[in-house]
Amino acid sequence: MLSAIVWDASPVIFSLGPVSVRWYGLAFAIGFIVGYDIVSRMFRHEGAPERWLGILLTYLVVATLVGSRLGHVFFYEWDYYSAHPSEILKIWEGGLASHGGTLANIIGLFIFSWCVSKKPASWTFDKIVVPVALVAGLIRLGNLMNSEIYGTYTSLPWGFIFVRNGETLPAHPTQLYEAGCYFILFAVLMWMYWKRNAEERPWLITGVFFIGIFLPRFLIEYIKNNQVESEYNLIAQYGMNLGQMLSIPFILLGVFLVIWALVHPRQHWDFPNRFAPEDSSSKASRK
Repeated sequence: MLSAIVWDASPVIFSLGPVSVRWYGLAFAIGFIVGYDIVSRMFRHEGAPERWLGILLTYLVVATLVGSRLGHVFFYEWDYYSAHPSEILKIWEGGLASHGGTLANIIGLFIFSWCVSKKPASWTFDKIVVPVALVAGLIRLGNLMNSEIYGTYTSLPWGFIFVRNGETLPAHPTQLYEAGCYFILFAVLMWMYWKRNAEERPWLITGVFFIGIFLPRFLIEYIKNNQVESEYNLIAQYGMNLGQMLSIPFILLGVFLVIWALVHPRQHWDFPNRFAPEDSSSKASRK
């Protein structure tokens, strides 16, 4: 049996002059490309207008990047970034907080629902959260390639020795623990949408998403290294770190949404404009 796994992977795939392509950025890109395809199929399945896709993708990319970065800056390392504001823009160096990204995406999706789709926000949320679970898992794999956000020391045979960080003892690969949970959640949400017609129960898929993302996050935090020194004070005072405290409201929200969805009747949305483009004959008849 393996006593430990020596991990010395480079976070950079290749470099072209001053520009480096990193595994973390590739994980983001793959997630958004695959996510776009998944949502496209959902729109086609329900007959939603095609033009919404590009607008929705723009909302999500901006909200994810800005929200995740600002979440890390304000929640975790405000003392540092307030003194070095130019460092806030260096997203490629790492430092993204899932809680900040979640809050920003919630705001962005409500704006999209009010200004673009004109449908209840649940219609948008119950689609977007499905690929978001996949993206969350891919991002944790990016964290693994960066040798960051790993756990406490362990004697388990699958412990990772993160030698790039100067570690000599194996630690819990909490990136893989979280990634595995999120990939399972992604599979469950896909099954709910495509096999169980769960989209007909507004907020059900979203509620399961919040529970499936933040409950594992809450539990895994117990064996994860603290990201900043200030978290030690929170643990000493409350028995939880900041990541756990921020996860609790999302878990409770998820439970509420699941209950709300199950006690309300199913719904079906109709769209006047079909996803498929108009044919030339229909266009000619309008001239």
